Amino acid sequence: MKKILIIDDHEIVRDGLKKIVNEQSEDITFGEASTAPEALRLVAEQDWDIVVLDLSLGGRNGLEVLKELKQIRPGLPVLILSMHSEEQYARRAFKAGAAGYITKDSPRAELLNAINKVAEGRKYVSGALAEELVIDLERGSDRPPHETLSDREFEVMRLIASGRTVSQIADLLSLSDGTIRCITRLPIGSQAFLASSKY
Repeated sequence: MKKILIIDDHEIVRDGLKKIVNEQSEDITFGEASTAPEALRLVAEQDWDIVVLDLSLGGRNGLEVLKELKQIRPGLPVLILSMHSEEQYARRAFKAGAAGYITKDSPRAELLNAINKVAEGRKYVSGALAEELVIDLERGSDRPPHETLSDREFEVMRLIASGRTVSQIADLLSLSDGTIRCITRLPIGSQAFLASSKY
């Protein structure tokens, strides 16, 4: 019997995901978590075949939660299921230890394919992302400036681009205003990219 832990702060998403997976097989046990602390507790207490994790968990950055999950259980397969495009987060998710990344607007069949691959211990990469990775390899080190940012720098710049103030970002991330100001002193190209992007 396969055990799947679904981590998403929206009950309707968790219920919908269970329904989709159960249409393929009823030999599955589900666990659910709507908060990061609840998710971390469940991963520490039980064995899971796969975790399906949303990147937006009510104030917590899903990449940080992913890293914490991997510290508790390094071999745990984690599939990111997010509303954020692959272009924004997939590479960062893979670097943080994800085994796959799929967006919430993907077809059901593709979602089931991703869950099955990751549960089998394999990696899931969409065709579009695979093509981008090959192009990046061909291009060499000519990476856009935003791709050189740390996860924390990227998160701060994304919040700035969304219109948040330094104080709001500091409160949201539990950092000081001074730390946020230091982070915002990044190369001009990084800031220009983020300011022009659709975050």
